[in-house]
Amino acid sequence: MKKQLLKISLLTMLLFVGISTYGQKVAEKKANKEYQTQAYVDAIKIYERIANKGYTNADMLKKLADAYYFNGKLPEANKWYETLFDGEYGDKGKEPIPSEYYYRYAQTLKSVESYDKSKQKMEEFSKLEANDSRAQLFQENKDYLQKIEDKQDLYNIKALSINTEFSDYGAAILGNELIFTSARNQEVDKAIHEWTNESFTALYSSTINVDGTFSEPKQFAKEISSRVNDATAVFTKDGNTMYFTRNNSSEKGKRRNNKDKSSLLKIYKATKGADGLWGQVLELPFNSDYFNTAHPSLTPDGKWLYFSSDRKGTLGQSDIFRVAIYPTGEYGNVENIGAKVNTAGRETFPFISEDYFLFFASDGHPGLGGLDMFVAKINVDGSIGQVANMGTPINSPSDDFGLYIDSKSHKGFISSNRPGASGGDDIYFFKEKPCKQALEGIVYDKVTKEPLVNARVILSDALYQQTDTIITDAKGYYLSNLLDCGGKYRIKAEKEEYNTVEVVFIVERQQGVKRVDIGLEKTLEPVTVNDDLFKKLKLNPIYFDFDKSNIRPDAAAELIKVVEVLKEYPTMKIDVRSHTDSRGNDDYNLKLSDRRAKSTVEWMVNQGIERSRITGEGYGETQLQNKCSNGVPCSVEEHQLNRRSEFIIIEL
Repeated sequence: MKKQLLKISLLTMLLFVGISTYGQKVAEKKANKEYQTQAYVDAIKIYERIANKGYTNADMLKKLADAYYFNGKLPEANKWYETLFDGEYGDKGKEPIPSEYYYRYAQTLKSVESYDKSKQKMEEFSKLEANDSRAQLFQENKDYLQKIEDKQDLYNIKALSINTEFSDYGAAILGNELIFTSARNQEVDKAIHEWTNESFTALYSSTINVDGTFSEPKQFAKEISSRVNDATAVFTKDGNTMYFTRNNSSEKGKRRNNKDKSSLLKIYKATKGADGLWGQVLELPFNSDYFNTAHPSLTPDGKWLYFSSDRKGTLGQSDIFRVAIYPTGEYGNVENIGAKVNTAGRETFPFISEDYFLFFASDGHPGLGGLDMFVAKINVDGSIGQVANMGTPINSPSDDFGLYIDSKSHKGFISSNRPGASGGDDIYFFKEKPCKQALEGIVYDKVTKEPLVNARVILSDALYQQTDTIITDAKGYYLSNLLDCGGKYRIKAEKEEYNTVEVVFIVERQQGVKRVDIGLEKTLEPVTVNDDLFKKLKLNPIYFDFDKSNIRPDAAAELIKVVEVLKEYPTMKIDVRSHTDSRGNDDYNLKLSDRRAKSTVEWMVNQGIERSRITGEGYGETQLQNKCSNGVPCSVEEHQLNRRSEFIIIEL
């Protein structure tokens, strides 16, 4: 009897286990369906319910962690990536984990400030994906945390009072109005977005009062609002044209999904009418039903539109692109702005300031975790300068994105899902702190490496206005007064019997002390009467604009070296002699060269040299250095030998 009861009990247990396992598989299948349609919040609920009952597998853990990761909830994602890697499915498991999960896990480890372990996972990722741009950037910038720390505490930052428990992000300015994106559902006919389980977003406005407070937000441009996501607006300078992001939708305003049952993002253009209402909503021609195009930003001149997209030609998951806007209103070809900005990760939410700096969010460049804000200069030709992390408190271990900054006041807004505010994504106001930095260093003999005592270190601004003079101590050490961050300065070191050295630099936007050591070389040979300082100093050619005699900046950089010699030898007198080649009218060349010689003299006088010490005369083409006289065929290089300036010592 006991044996029969035991058999019945075992059969009953096996039956319940089978039913339970079957039930978990059914639930997992349902969760997978929610995951595939990007209903991540619903998928998370089911996955976690299954996991809490002790049933997990590698595929489920990947999807559960990813669902949190794609929603920007990195600490929560970290828990499940950790289970994946540290459990039976990780390094100890039979099935290898795809390399991308090493990167995602490393990112989430930063969100819980486990930077050493994050570095370890990035090393492993780099071995698996040596050609991935994110791996290469990590290998090239292993000290990135120190670089970020050097830029810490440059801004004061605080959350806006108008944030809600829902997502609020993507600030822009229109007059004295803050225009932003929000999922708050206050009298707005919006459906629920499965990705976040919040209302689809709309654009809102809040008046910025004189005292810096904000009025109660109200829906912006309600007349063109849709039932899907409306987000991230940017405006032309006259305030009459708006570009913004919207979900792909039908003519009836319903969301339109692609073949993967996900709704893509597109950029639209709207125009403000004479009645002050927005209308004429047009979809931009470079959108597509097959990829995302989102988060527009305009250059200050309105000639270029920058945006984020995952279209063909993207280097990673999403890149920053740009397109020309022609005066006719038509658009040029879409251009990827290149690998200096774009990585194998996500680059998104571009913003261009009035002084042509590109700010963008990225999880591909080395950062503190999630999306960080980065900045780079846009050069005149459209190329991009060096990319730099903006440091804390602009960045955090959470997602930081959607920056707007006024380049004159150094005030702006940043969006972030960092803890401690109202919940979800929130908007923060930031203002740059007064920033000062000192210079220190050693002046030394470049050959012997010995420190130089009593060397003179002179600091001046970009206009050669002297700001500080320091005499080095017994160890060759100097320390300057505080300088303004972001300012352009010149540091000059001089000592008797040594050649003067001048360095031009820009003070970085970070508090503290910058070190600049300067090596000096001894003067190799004395100068004598009739020597040409142009040759002695090995100057670059002194160029003038066509038919002009004013001193160009590149010429000034060479002439200042002659001025320094005159200051070093207070009894020296020189004669400035300007020459042309034989091309052009003889009389014209003579007069032009004379104007240039006298202009050079005047410039030196303005730099503090007594007029009695400098004479100047133009010789035109009367003292050619070679055979290239009138009518003789010569190369450009041969003519160039005759176009010269001489600085002849006439008295010592």
